[in-house]
Amino acid sequence: MNRIDRLMGILTMLQSKRYMPAERIAEKFSISIRTVYRDVKALAEIGVPVSFETGRGYFIVQGYFLPPVSFTNEEANALILMERIAARFSDQSIQKHYETALNKVRSVLRGSQKEKLEQLQSQIKIVTCAFGGNNFAYLSEIQHAIATQTMLNIEYQNLRDEVSSRATEPIGLVFYAFNWHMIAWCWWRNDYRDFRVSRILKLSSAGTAFRKKDHTDLNEYMKLLPVNY
Repeated sequence: MNRIDRLMGILTMLQSKRYMPAERIAEKFSISIRTVYRDVKALAEIGVPVSFETGRGYFIVQGYFLPPVSFTNEEANALILMERIAARFSDQSIQKHYETALNKVRSVLRGSQKEKLEQLQSQIKIVTCAFGGNNFAYLSEIQHAIATQTMLNIEYQNLRDEVSSRATEPIGLVFYAFNWHMIAWCWWRNDYRDFRVSRILKLSSAGTAFRKKDHTDLNEYMKLLPVNY
């Protein structure tokens, strides 16, 4: 990889995360820490507002944005493949957002790339067994609640078709057994519960922050799930 390509790669990494340690940049591009320092300095010299916070790493000052100028054919093809996967294994909310994002990608593609992409799109199919359907639209709201640590109120129908109202604090989303599962602290049960998202009948934000301050790590909870990872 030449230096220009590497500098653009580093800039993309910095834009993708809030903080980026020098060690991670060095590992990604197989360069030394000293080379990372030189490359970051080069970005600053061409006007990219890169700053550094001790203990966290480099970051780009808020407000700076450089739109992508090009995608390779392979990158565009990968996005089309993921579109098919999103359509099969996500819900209506994710499909809507992915379609919007993909349209933004298409807008910066060259004419020949767009033609190839449209042709490829009709030639990729996913066939799987039925898994309960994805005719719900809660994944985006659950993601937002996890990221902002905001409580969710849900109406949930269990396997015995019993419906209950729950105040929950979601700590993660896990996909297994062909279904999305919201792992959350349930204040009704005073314990963590595994809620299958397709069984959530209603969902709304409580507009309040988590009350529990010592949530378990999602990776630890996953050890209790009835699947092997």
